[in-house]
Amino acid sequence: MEPTLHPGQGLIGLRGIPARVGQLRCARQPGEDRWVVKRVAAVDGDRMELASDNPENAVDSRHFGSVEVAGSYLVIVRVPLRLM
Repeated sequence: MEPTLHPGQGLIGLRGIPARVGQLRCARQPGEDRWVVKRVAAVDGDRMELASDNPENAVDSRHFGSVEVAGSYLVIVRVPLRLM
């Protein structure tokens, strides 16, 4: 998610918040045992499309499809690297 986020940067998120276009969200990547942080590109009911801020070098909903809003986290704080 560079330039918005940097590798190793800490995040604080809230669960149970409705997804809206433009938000940063943390969600499980379908078919993988890992979490991704992406920007919400579209919301359709209980599913959302996720996009990277750096699409040339990223895997996002173009590759893995939409994801469920339930179980995702709204990123509310990006911890500065200097504090980590």
